[in-house]
Amino acid sequence: MTAQPLANTIALVTGASRGIGRSTALALAKAGAHVIAAARTQGGLEDLDDEIFAATGAHATLVPLDLADGPGIDTLGGAIHQRFGRLDILVHAGAMLGGLSPVSHVDPKQWETIVAVNLSSTHRLIRSFEPLLKAAPKGRAIFVTTGVVARPRAFWGPYAATKAGLEALVRCWADEMESTNVRCAIVDPNSMRTKMRAEAFPGEDPETLPHPDEIGPLMVELATADLGLPKENVVFRQWKAARG
Repeated sequence: MTAQPLANTIALVTGASRGIGRSTALALAKAGAHVIAAARTQGGLEDLDDEIFAATGAHATLVPLDLADGPGIDTLGGAIHQRFGRLDILVHAGAMLGGLSPVSHVDPKQWETIVAVNLSSTHRLIRSFEPLLKAAPKGRAIFVTTGVVARPRAFWGPYAATKAGLEALVRCWADEMESTNVRCAIVDPNSMRTKMRAEAFPGEDPETLPHPDEIGPLMVELATADLGLPKENVVFRQWKAARG
């Protein structure tokens, strides 16, 4: 029988209908967690639920949600509180690239949308789910970032800036959580076979890239490990493909 290190835990995954979010949700479910899967695409969520049921015999809780909808995130927090009373694991994988463009050419409305989805949603998730994570025996919050934060490049301004803001916000919050049971992780998945990657590099052969399922074991590890460093209550992990 497969070990289930996350048995009897509740996990919320954003961006769960595809890519890294979908793969993370499936990996957490296989590890025993009850997954609350949030994404904009209802069809993608239903496909994920079929996969989870086929693998585990249990269904996920599906939540159609636009991350730009701050009040919607708050409502979800209230619903999870009412139904479960706690949240053991939060994985924030949802994001948008928003196209590649010179910074001076970015339309203000597009900028506001990217900020809302990538950065403001991070604040709303922290604000809504901090009490629920504290109510868990070991609350774990995992946030997906990008290597463009450390290595900025032309035309990636909005995405890089909002992910840099996410990292700073999470690090500040993690420091505030030092005396609690909540531990945080920031994950850079590197290059993966995702729709966002295809949007950024349309001429790239996706078969040359790792499948998002390969990051699943790392997410389960971070959800179960005793995270934290001596001087900082957040860990940064960069996923690397296994070399054969």
